[in-house]
Amino acid sequence: MTLTRTEVRELLDRYQISPKRSLGQNFVVEPNTVRRIAELAEVGPGDQVVEIGPGIGALTLALCDTGASVTAIEIDDTLVEVLNEVTNGRSVRIVHADAMKADWTKILGAGPWHLVANLPYNISVPLICDLLDETPAVVSMLVMVQREVADRLVADPGDAAYGLPSVKVNYHATAALVGKVPPSVFYPRPRVDSALVHIKRRLEPAVTADAKTLFALVRAGFGQRRKMLRRSLSAMITEEEIKAANVEPTARAEELNLQQWAAIADRVKK
Repeated sequence: MTLTRTEVRELLDRYQISPKRSLGQNFVVEPNTVRRIAELAEVGPGDQVVEIGPGIGALTLALCDTGASVTAIEIDDTLVEVLNEVTNGRSVRIVHADAMKADWTKILGAGPWHLVANLPYNISVPLICDLLDETPAVVSMLVMVQREVADRLVADPGDAAYGLPSVKVNYHATAALVGKVPPSVFYPRPRVDSALVHIKRRLEPAVTADAKTLFALVRAGFGQRRKMLRRSLSAMITEEEIKAANVEPTARAEELNLQQWAAIADRVKK
């Protein structure tokens, strides 16, 4: 059981809530959408789910219906009150915290955990990247994000959306676009389409290159993505060393796959 569009509006009116653009608040008001997200997340009894930005709890309730235990992280004072009302009697732990500053080790403890969330648009990319880097207890993510962000998370070399987030996700995980979501299911209605991305953490990173060196190179390359590698990476590696990694120095960052970035990183470390 989840919230209907009418129930969502009633809660917003009763608590005098106006969605805050500064927090990226767009609430899902279509029950079938949250049920679909919960189903695609592939969670059930015995699973631990963390939801970031639960809002008024529509998705939270759908996740509870799967039998999973849910920890909901909410920054907004008033929405914490709403969540306490909506989830009363359900297997939900509500944590009043800023997800970008949270101590995930303290909140989550032992894994595995599954992140399932309609992520606030303004934090989606840095949050996903930070969790992949720093919180191995989170073994999967089913996230609803702006379509533009979704494209960046799943992009391949040569795609217009390919960039640092694409490489970061591929290093830690596999990712797939599993659904599209129209603006009509939200209140307030956003001006962009959204999409669902399923990210599954690898048991080990996809390459063995030193991660610090690897991502310093990737940041440098995409920081000047129109320049050839011999220019954009010149502060870290010579043209000859790029060639020794079997990569063309005249290539651009958007053309390299993860294995090629790793090969360059290995030359830097020698």
